[in-house]
Amino acid sequence: MQKTLSILGSTGSIGRQTLEVAEHLGHRVLALSADKSIKLLEEQTRKYRPALVAVFDEKAAGEFESRISGTDTRVVRGMDGLIEAARESGADTIVTAIAGAAGLQPTLAALETGKRVAIANKEPLVCAGRLVMDTARKHGAEIIPVDSEHSAIFQCLHELRVTTAGSTSHDLSCAENIKTIKKIILTASGGPFRGKTRDELSKVTPEMALRHPNWSMGQKVTIDSATLMNKGLEIIEAVHLFNITPEQIEVVIHPESIIHSMVEFTDNTIIALLSNPDMRLPIQYALTYPDRMPSQIKALDITELKQLTFEKPDYDSFPCLRLAYKAAKSGDTACAALNKANEEAVDKFLKNETGFYGISDKIEEALKGNLCT
Repeated sequence: MQKTLSILGSTGSIGRQTLEVAEHLGHRVLALSADKSIKLLEEQTRKYRPALVAVFDEKAAGEFESRISGTDTRVVRGMDGLIEAARESGADTIVTAIAGAAGLQPTLAALETGKRVAIANKEPLVCAGRLVMDTARKHGAEIIPVDSEHSAIFQCLHELRVTTAGSTSHDLSCAENIKTIKKIILTASGGPFRGKTRDELSKVTPEMALRHPNWSMGQKVTIDSATLMNKGLEIIEAVHLFNITPEQIEVVIHPESIIHSMVEFTDNTIIALLSNPDMRLPIQYALTYPDRMPSQIKALDITELKQLTFEKPDYDSFPCLRLAYKAAKSGDTACAALNKANEEAVDKFLKNETGFYGISDKIEEALKGNLCT
């Protein structure tokens, strides 16, 4: 069945892949948004012919309007424009893939429509997880996670939701859905620096950190993967999405990136989701849930798997993960402080204004006074 989509952050890695999946599924795109990448946004607009495009940067919006003059697409600007694209596009599904904390207001606006919201940006749940989940419940909106790890958990819990709730309930945090969960196991590739010592890591450059072995992602997410902060943010996300405690979340390093996460139940059985690493798969599931459709990704041939390895994280070499656990245990204020400090520190690292450990140092400083004792 054809669906209609609003894609917030369409020029980023997730946004581009969402458009590819939408085309594969035959879905119609009603709205797009971007910050400054107007050349690519123009290409997307001319190809998919959305009724509405939001451009966050005011100067870029003016240039974009000139570029697409003569088309039927209406252009809106700034945060008000993003909110309009989220709320008033008429789409069945809103995909929120705006990087950073700037995605919070549009995500809340999308949830207020009471429709399906495929959340691909971590920051809204990290900075304001309780508000996001409360807004979804208040307006009857569906939250479908797009992160490969949270999508894997969501899928592992699908049959549990059917049998315990009597229907395919999308409220992952309701008591009936979580009462048999003992632990969630978040897998991490380990990034480009798995096994490196603190001395080795103190010398890494942004160019080195941007070479992820398994995933193709935006710069910010790739650096977060290198520091393991990406996994730290996912811990905070999981706390809110699945209504569990940080103590119920275990991170394991799994360099093959074949198992995308696992759920351990109270009877000590574990359900895992396996596939080749390709973000188009969790994106497609978020768009088609509860149905499954043929996908574009290469099928996993388990007879070709030589090994699946797992190891504990090195909290000394990757202190961001330890700091994220502390913030998750302390609550919203600490999580927001952690996220803001990380965004600022990663930006400085990418500009060669601080070193690799300058990121965790800034976060640790920002958390002082925000952690519960």
